[in-house]
Amino acid sequence: MQTARPRINGDYVTESESSPDSHIGVASPMKVEVLGCSGGIGGGLRTTSILVDDRILIDVGTGIGVLSIEQLKKIKTVFLTHSHLDHTAGLPLFADTVFDSLLEDPLQIYARAETIDALKTHMFNDIMWPDFAALPDAENAVLRYNEIASGDLVSFGRVALRAVEVHHSVPSVGYCIEANDQVLAFSGDTKTNQTLWPVLNAYDKLKALVIEVSFPNDQAELAEHSGHYCPLTLARDLEKLEHSPDIWVTAMKPGTEATIFEELEAAIPHKKINRLHAGDAFEL
Repeated sequence: MQTARPRINGDYVTESESSPDSHIGVASPMKVEVLGCSGGIGGGLRTTSILVDDRILIDVGTGIGVLSIEQLKKIKTVFLTHSHLDHTAGLPLFADTVFDSLLEDPLQIYARAETIDALKTHMFNDIMWPDFAALPDAENAVLRYNEIASGDLVSFGRVALRAVEVHHSVPSVGYCIEANDQVLAFSGDTKTNQTLWPVLNAYDKLKALVIEVSFPNDQAELAEHSGHYCPLTLARDLEKLEHSPDIWVTAMKPGTEATIFEELEAAIPHKKINRLHAGDAFEL
């Protein structure tokens, strides 16, 4: 695997690690559950949010709304790919809903410095929403920011997430989820880039790649300007990938899904392309 930046250790222990079976080398699979994966809303569609091992969220789009309050209370760690609302809109209401449960165990947010600054300036600013990084007071805040950069590997027992630089319209990262010697990669929002693919190729094996394609080919100029893939640009970038993982397409704009998928199958006939849906789950 690639040479990593500093490893950052998280602080939760999974149920499987604390169970008797874990002492004799038997571990249950780690689950990655898709709560939302659309590029917009309408007709039951929800935006990006991915639940890892019931305790970690990657992005907090409107997909988080499918969880019960008890499920929300289990989540103490959030990784953000970038600042855009389709990936962060659920965060203020999530923190508000579980406020009391965070008083002794604060919500840890991992993100790029630019993303953290955007949250402070435009979301938790006491205008759009109360500043939860200062409530109930600054020394006992229920929300804590943790700055990460590309290459950082954050570990939580058997689970680790590696931040990977991607190329979007605002500073962004994707994440490689590592568990039980398997890897699932999530691109976040990106367009053609030279940074994601070397990281993926450096792994011995890649089980699955969840990657965005937001616009059809007839909107290629808009996709480029806004920092997204269309089928043709993704097809070109996939030629850089040396592995043959399951490929799952996410973040398609509502109403364009059928067109995008047809264009992907035409542009990438030699690979099996899957459409991601809310409720899909992976085991590592």
